Amino acid sequence: MTRASPWWARDVYADRKPFLKARGAITAAARRFFAAEGFTEVETAALQVSGGNETHLSAFSTELIGGDGAHSRLYLHTSPEFACKKLLAAGEERIFTLARVFRNRERSALHHPEFTMLEWYRAGEPTLRIYEDCAGLMAAAATAAGASDFSWRGRTCDPFAEPEILSVCEAFARYASVDLEALLGDRDGLARAAARDGVRVAEDDTWSDLFSKILSEKVEGRLGSERATILTDYPASEAALARAREEDPRFADRFELYVCGVEVANGFAELTDAQEQRRRFEAQMNEKARIYGERYPIDDDFLSALAQMPPASGVALGFDRLVMLATGAERIEQVLWTPVAESGAP
Repeated sequence: MTRASPWWARDVYADRKPFLKARGAITAAARRFFAAEGFTEVETAALQVSGGNETHLSAFSTELIGGDGAHSRLYLHTSPEFACKKLLAAGEERIFTLARVFRNRERSALHHPEFTMLEWYRAGEPTLRIYEDCAGLMAAAATAAGASDFSWRGRTCDPFAEPEILSVCEAFARYASVDLEALLGDRDGLARAAARDGVRVAEDDTWSDLFSKILSEKVEGRLGSERATILTDYPASEAALARAREEDPRFADRFELYVCGVEVANGFAELTDAQEQRRRFEAQMNEKARIYGERYPIDDDFLSALAQMPPASGVALGFDRLVMLATGAERIEQVLWTPVAESGAP
């Protein structure tokens, strides 16, 4: 069996070069977009005291050796979110960053252990403004790449069309025939609905597990066809860092952007209650310990900053996925300048 040529082999690199050229144009367009909106570009440290406190995120850890020889554990950030929120607490109002981030246990056509996250925040503004940013950014990316549509595995989407706004409950009813609102917190009821819809149910599946399975298997692939979909109003249990909706606290002011069945961005109105955030982090880490046998520390400095942070909305967008959609690339490695070698690869 022959091994695949490395990414730097001239023929392989030549095939990737058009995608990389487009990536450069989209990067420049994104910076122009945010400059026109009055944003400041920031750079956040990749090393932090916590690997993040969401159940299914897996971080890379390392060791810091101080000048006195003392050793301490640090983590490569899975998102620049904690650092960006500290900057909001410091007084910044509109910020964005193109951050290299790191996630372990993630590799597929759409996942890479090291990738670029475009994250931005608006202090004192609602998530509606972030929706508008997402729409404007898609159009800017398409224009920069010379693309009339976005595409992924046979699906197409018009990046210049106004996105569809669809609640999670509406999406579950439309694509999975599940009355999600009536089944909030009802694990057995959701299990029956999932099984009826052909989703495999395991005995140890929690309500959140079942929610994720139905979303993944029945809903996500149907979103963002012809025009982008902004999926809104997630159950509060599925939004660890988001503020609950005032009119109905069973749901969070959280959204995700879908294009061609691909999740491109995750955003929300930011939770600023430090005590509630600690409670949620502890619950998430208890669940992580149950599933994976490990937990990450909680960043007390982040919680201190959160208590001083103004109301804000923010979003994290997978920049590599945006480039893929704008260029028609089939795998994320095609749009990365220097992909990380797979285990056992030359």
